Amino acid sequence: MKYSATNLRIALTLSFVLLACFNSCRKNGTDEPQDPEDPSLAGIEFKVPQGWPAPVYDYSGNPLTRAGFRLGRKLFFETRLSADNSVSCGSCHQPFSAFAQLDHAVSHGIKERLGTRNSPALFNLNWHDRFFWDGGVTHIELQPFAPITNPLEMDETLDNVVGKLSADAGYRQLFREAFGTEEITTQRLSWALAQFMGMLVSSRSRYDQYMRQEPGGTMSPQELDGLAVFRSRCASCHTEPLFTDLSFRNNGLELVPNTQGKIDRGRGEITPLDSASYYTFKVPSLRNLGYTAPYMHDGRFGTLDEVLEHYGSGIHQTPNLDPALAGGITLSATERQALKAFLNTLNDEEFIRDPRFQEPRQ
Repeated sequence: MKYSATNLRIALTLSFVLLACFNSCRKNGTDEPQDPEDPSLAGIEFKVPQGWPAPVYDYSGNPLTRAGFRLGRKLFFETRLSADNSVSCGSCHQPFSAFAQLDHAVSHGIKERLGTRNSPALFNLNWHDRFFWDGGVTHIELQPFAPITNPLEMDETLDNVVGKLSADAGYRQLFREAFGTEEITTQRLSWALAQFMGMLVSSRSRYDQYMRQEPGGTMSPQELDGLAVFRSRCASCHTEPLFTDLSFRNNGLELVPNTQGKIDRGRGEITPLDSASYYTFKVPSLRNLGYTAPYMHDGRFGTLDEVLEHYGSGIHQTPNLDPALAGGITLSATERQALKAFLNTLNDEEFIRDPRFQEPRQ
């Protein structure tokens, strides 16, 4: 069959249209329309906030890139990292809760399995050299593998995770963009997740603005009084600017059985031959307390008032109790209100709303 000039132009036009549609309709190897790339990804750069110490993890062996961060973010919210494809890292670490799990005393895994500890908030992780309430993992790149393989959480094997991701053309393309080839390995998986998690920096609260003398960084007289109370009563453990000294301490909680019917030995679960580590837990940051209830390693306290009541009159004389808490921390009603007012200045709304850290639409 011979084509006229008009028919030929029509055929060529249709070909270009079809090609354009094909290129714009690829999503993980499917024909679903693909949204434009998130413009927030243009600002992927790790910066140490003014006045902060040098981080432990500095990306020297895992260069931070836009493609690597994008892949890490997608993996963080990927339910296929769990055995039944129902739970992701983001299920227990929700952006709106400063990457903790709102209103859950302990983590909830696949098939509604209950973990034994509260899901810790995730931010400022590049400054940590030990992770989880017991410090059982010592590197941010290894941290995600613990919940993935924990039978009470995601209950999956790393081999299965690699297999599932490798079968997905979309993931193979994302790994190629991030690391140069389509090969998916546990090392690359850990690198991508570390790029995303390490970028979760919370340093833009009103307290931070006040310390940097930035616009909007004003504090009321009550909040300033609370800062003084904090520095005289709390700062030895919750050291500025991270608001944790990253140590392991026994803060006098009553020893009660956990969801598995056992007394949690905390750091002692990792170092059982060191009796001095029993019942000690990692000192959590006081940043973003307004988003991360409930509190303590087992989520036993639902409000800050309950926490302050514990330190005031609820300390139990358990083995290895921190000497600084032997007599409790007694605050007057005025001091307590001032301290609570100050703690609210540590809530970083800009962090929890940052578009870079939200679950991707695709």
